Amino acid sequence: MQRLGIDIGGSGIKGALVDTEAGCFIGERHRIPTPQPATPQAVAETVRAIVAHFDYSGPLGVGLPAVVQQGVARTAANIHPDWIGTDAEALLREATGCPTRVVNDADAAGIAEMRFGAGRGCAGVVMVVTLGTGIGSALFTDGQLLPNTELGHLLVGSVEAEHYASDATRKREDLGWRKWAARLDEVLHAYQALWWPDRFILGGGVSKKHEKYLGRLTVEAEVVPAELLNHAGIIGAASLVA
Repeated sequence: MQRLGIDIGGSGIKGALVDTEAGCFIGERHRIPTPQPATPQAVAETVRAIVAHFDYSGPLGVGLPAVVQQGVARTAANIHPDWIGTDAEALLREATGCPTRVVNDADAAGIAEMRFGAGRGCAGVVMVVTLGTGIGSALFTDGQLLPNTELGHLLVGSVEAEHYASDATRKREDLGWRKWAARLDEVLHAYQALWWPDRFILGGGVSKKHEKYLGRLTVEAEVVPAELLNHAGIIGAASLVA
């Protein structure tokens, strides 16, 4: 089955046609820089442009960097605060003319990893942690999602986890791999102490360089790199409307 998935990020909005049975892209991804400011209307216009690029009219799955309850955004991470309280599904459905499902972006990535990637067939508690502009999280028990966990905002010491150990923080503070891995390790230890996952799956763009830091982590749970890398959010969003 072919569906369009869109991943709304702080720096780029990406879309691709997805084979939702195989969990892979059909053709190339299309990316447009996230408008600044990333107001609901400006983002909706960008999503509409991506839908038009693919000449697509079917069901649309969208990952949004926000807590999403029944299609309504309740928070706004790395996008404009006007998203808070916006019926994101209604907005994007009106902008595109497509039946639309909107979910938290990290949950979308986690769903893809559990169905098609590093979490496939995993029983027990699995935590997908996405490392990018912030830190996203998706928590599963025997394959069932607990939505909107938003663990990047958990305090590690006196600092939010995503301000301490996101990939953006690594770049901004020019941290070497050893120092950044130590910070990430602290975050994972904090998560382990509260949720005791059997496996961590580390996603986001930095997962492509996992050999530089994975061996430095001391957390007790198994830690593996995501298999779908930056494709996960698009694939997961598309799979929700298959």
